[in-house]
Amino acid sequence: MGWRPVGTTTDRFEESELSNPRIAVVGATGAVGAVFLSIIEERKFPFEEIKLLASSRSAGKRLKVGGQEIEVEETTLEAFRDVDIAFVSATTAVSQALIPAIVEAGAVVIDDSAVYRMDPQVPLVVPEINADDLKEHRGIVAIPNCSTTQMAMALYPLHRANPIKRLVADSYQSVSGAGGAAIAELQEQWRSILDGAPVRAEAFPHQIANNVLPEIGSPRPDGYTSEEWKMVEETRKIMHAPEIAISATCVRVPVSICHSEAVHVEFTEPMSVGEARELLEAFPGVTVVDDLSTHQYPMATLGAGRDEVFVGRIRKDASHVNGLAMWIVSDNLRKGAALNAIQIAEELVKQNLFLSGKPS
Repeated sequence: MGWRPVGTTTDRFEESELSNPRIAVVGATGAVGAVFLSIIEERKFPFEEIKLLASSRSAGKRLKVGGQEIEVEETTLEAFRDVDIAFVSATTAVSQALIPAIVEAGAVVIDDSAVYRMDPQVPLVVPEINADDLKEHRGIVAIPNCSTTQMAMALYPLHRANPIKRLVADSYQSVSGAGGAAIAELQEQWRSILDGAPVRAEAFPHQIANNVLPEIGSPRPDGYTSEEWKMVEETRKIMHAPEIAISATCVRVPVSICHSEAVHVEFTEPMSVGEARELLEAFPGVTVVDDLSTHQYPMATLGAGRDEVFVGRIRKDASHVNGLAMWIVSDNLRKGAALNAIQIAEELVKQNLFLSGKPS
């Protein structure tokens, strides 16, 4: 049996005696997986046992976790039999094929793909914003798209003080959002350019070194891309604000790690720059870096390897009396993916929201 509802929707799961969960990491050898394992050690996440899972070609590798070497296993359904939380950071196809069976085996799945994000039965969670949504999970919790997460972190403390009516967001996203092979390709292209050799492009439709590509994701009939529409729909869902009008343009830039965003926000009432700074500085996980006179503002070189979402260039939007403009930077592999997943797991432990009816 997998999850079993008990009582009302506000009492969805039986209480568990579990303290230190048994966890599995699907995609342990990928770009997000590597960061995930390092953050587990940094935060001293209290797992009883950990399984590292990947494709058959990565099986047999050994990775260090918590001071011990653990062998990577091939991802099979049998691997989840005694697992309490499964972190899945793999392809859409893998998530679609595996996750229902993992839940049926008794594990709560924290999924990094887009498969379940807009499913009304699946919480889409950034713990600083909507951790209470976890109480309604039915075995699956979705992680937002990395570009959505950092924007929501910067917008939410402002929105709850002065509801947002409209926002326009332009993202400048690092190549690591497309995986480890894209990072390697960027480095290879730089070398080719310096050597005067032909530049080869495989990870993206065009050369990314010395270039920017205004295309991330697949095209939609309305002229937007799937990545842009994720920012629209996911932001509304996380913030419980379906009425916000949102437009986004997503651009790939030749940066290894960290996404940057220019965001223009229209509020219900005017908001001063000083009030916005105070609200942002008080919000957990956000750091304000904002002094243009001394060239202090968020940059990819500042955010890489850091957990915070950095906000700067906060100023009145010259085009609207109720508007503000700002610049947002965050490590897309950390808060944009791995860290957010671990924070969700920490909340599951804290709120005691595990599945009942685990097989013996």
